[in-house]
Amino acid sequence: MFASKTVQDLLDAFSSPTPTPGGGSAAALAGAVSASLLAMVAAMPKTKHGTPEDRAALDGVHPSIMALRGQMVGLIDRDAASYDGVVAAYRLPKGTDEEKAARKSAIAAAMRHATDVPLETARAATSLITHGCVVADHGNPNAASDAGVALQLAMTAASGALMNVETNLSGLADADYVNAVRSDVRALQLQGAKGLAGAFAALGLQLTTNN
Repeated sequence: MFASKTVQDLLDAFSSPTPTPGGGSAAALAGAVSASLLAMVAAMPKTKHGTPEDRAALDGVHPSIMALRGQMVGLIDRDAASYDGVVAAYRLPKGTDEEKAARKSAIAAAMRHATDVPLETARAATSLITHGCVVADHGNPNAASDAGVALQLAMTAASGALMNVETNLSGLADADYVNAVRSDVRALQLQGAKGLAGAFAALGLQLTTNN
């Protein structure tokens, strides 16, 4: 399992010429680091205003952030496994009509699964941005840059995962599924961008973009 490796061994795995772990696993890893930083800031004794409301808000999101961290850690390996499943499906025999039909069905199922997994990563990352807004509003101002890094990582996780989703959609023939996923993608992109902008404003930081 990639998630149980040391940091050095995991980086070596990403550096290797094998297809996995790849971009989808990297997106999940970014999400896990994001959640860890947000959890740190939420758990700090000092809050933005030192009020009971701040403490209650941070305590309220901390369990959800930790749950998302666990989800992201699991997605590091699940994304790699989903790609391996696609490779395995393409390697199925195709010598007879029956084998060709079975292979085509297996490829479609594997591609759909390999799309659902990074979509889950994107949803989790977008949820982290939503919880990060609470941390930005109520967290220790001395840790503003930590929260800012966490939020930027969450957006990177979401964007990277959605890139994988879009790539996989091009290989799927189920128009209803493709259209539904693309609708979800647009909604997640909008939600993430809006949340990130609001959180960075609350932190008093400049939002870094590629524009």
